[in-house]
Amino acid sequence: MGACMALCSLASCASCLCGSAPCLLSKCCPSTYNSTVSRLVFSFYLLLGTLVSVIMILPGMETHLKKIPGFCVGGSSIPGIENKVNCDVIVGYKSVYRMCFAMACFFFLFSIIMIRVRSSKDPRAAIQNGFWFFKFLVLVGITVGAFFIPDGTFNTVWYYFGVVGSFAFIIIQLILLVDFAHSWNQSWLERAEEGNSKCWYAALLSFTLIFYSLAFAAVVLFYVFYTQTDDCTEHKVFISLNLIFCIIVSNVAILPKVQESQPSSGLLQASLISLYTMYVTWSAMTNNPNRRCNPSLLSLVSNGPSPTPAPIQPGGQVQWWDAQGIVGLVIFFFCTLYASIRSSNNTQVNKLMQTEEGQGLTADYEATTGEDGVRRAVDNEEEGVTYSYSFFHFSLFLASLYIMMTLTNWYQPDSDYQAMQSTMPAVWVKISSGWLGLALYLWTLVAPLVLSDRDFS
Repeated sequence: MGACMALCSLASCASCLCGSAPCLLSKCCPSTYNSTVSRLVFSFYLLLGTLVSVIMILPGMETHLKKIPGFCVGGSSIPGIENKVNCDVIVGYKSVYRMCFAMACFFFLFSIIMIRVRSSKDPRAAIQNGFWFFKFLVLVGITVGAFFIPDGTFNTVWYYFGVVGSFAFIIIQLILLVDFAHSWNQSWLERAEEGNSKCWYAALLSFTLIFYSLAFAAVVLFYVFYTQTDDCTEHKVFISLNLIFCIIVSNVAILPKVQESQPSSGLLQASLISLYTMYVTWSAMTNNPNRRCNPSLLSLVSNGPSPTPAPIQPGGQVQWWDAQGIVGLVIFFFCTLYASIRSSNNTQVNKLMQTEEGQGLTADYEATTGEDGVRRAVDNEEEGVTYSYSFFHFSLFLASLYIMMTLTNWYQPDSDYQAMQSTMPAVWVKISSGWLGLALYLWTLVAPLVLSDRDFS
C-alpha cells in the first residue's frame, strides 16, 4: 500500500513538472498568480546555474578532481583505464564561460520563441508557463554541449559578448533599484497618511540619511585608497564626476516642478541611486591594471604595500570572491528576485521594463482553490500578459553574461588563453553604464516636464 501511495505521489509530481505553472503551487505556498510563479521558476534556473558556476571556480577544485582515480588527464590513474577528462575546462574561468554560455543560449532561445505573445491563450504561453521538467532537460543538454566547445577564439569572443551584455544589465539593475525605491517610498507615504505619520516619515528620513552617509563615506574612502597625488588621474575624474552627478539628480528630484508632476519622487530614490553609483564606481576602479590605483583588499587591511599584479592563471586561481564581486552577486540576487515578483505602478519604469501595472503578489484564496480542494496559481493573463515574456528572457540572457563577468572579475583571457588579466576597457564599460543609468533616472524625473503634452500618470 505504501509503495502504491509513493508511486501515485511521484506520478503527481511528474505531471506537475510536465504541466503548467499552476500545478507548482503547493498548500504551503501563498495564493499567487501564474505570471509570478513562472518568473520565479526561470529565475531559479538562473540562480542554480550561478551556484554551479561558483562551485566550479572555487579554489582548489581542480586539485580535488585530479585526486579522483581515472578521471582527470594528468591526475591519479587506474591501471587499464585512460584518464580522458580535461579538468582545466570543467573548473576555473573556462567552466564559468561555458556554464554561462549555456544559460545565455537557453534564455536567448526563449526570448526569440516568446516574441509578441499577447495573452495566455497563445499556444506559446503554455511553453512559458509549463513543461518545466523538459525545459530543465534542454538547459542541461545545452550545458553538456557547451563543455565540448574547444578552446581558442571562443574565450575571447565570448568575453566581448559578456562585456556588452553586462553593460546593459548594469543599467537594468539600476532601473529595478529605481522602481524598488519608488514602490518603497510610495508604500510608506501611504501608511503615513493612514496614521502615525511621524513614525513613517522618520523611517523614510533615516534610510535616506543612511544611504547618503554610505555614499559620502565611499567617496572619501575612494579618494584615500584609490588615488595617488601623482597618479590615478582617471580615478579622480570618475569619483569627482559621479559625486557631482549624484548631487545633480538629488537636487532635481526635489525641485517643486518635479514634485508637482511626480508627488512620490523624493530623496529616498536619489539616495539609493547615489549609493549604487558609488558601487559601480568602486567596481570599475578595481579593474584598473595599475596596482598603485587599485590596491588589493588585503593590502588595505594590513596597511602593507600592494604587490605588482601577475596575470591570473586558470584552473581555479581567479579570485571571484573579492569584496566588490561578492557585493555584485548580492545586488544581482536581489534584482533577480525583485524582477520576478515586482508589482509596480510606476508608469515610466513599466514602459522601460515592458511590464503592465501590478496586480499585487497574492490572489484571493477562493480563486486559487479548485473543486478538488487543491490550490493552484491563478491565470491572470487570459486577457493580456502582465509582462513581456520575450523581454524577461532577454533580461535573464543579459544576467547570465553579467554573472560570467562578475565571477571572473572582468578579467580578459590573454593571447595564448593561458592566463587572465585586468584591462582598462572593463573600467570604461562599468563607468559609462553607470553614467547612462544616471541619465535614464534623470530622464524619468524631467520627462513629464519636457514632454508636457504626453500622459505620464
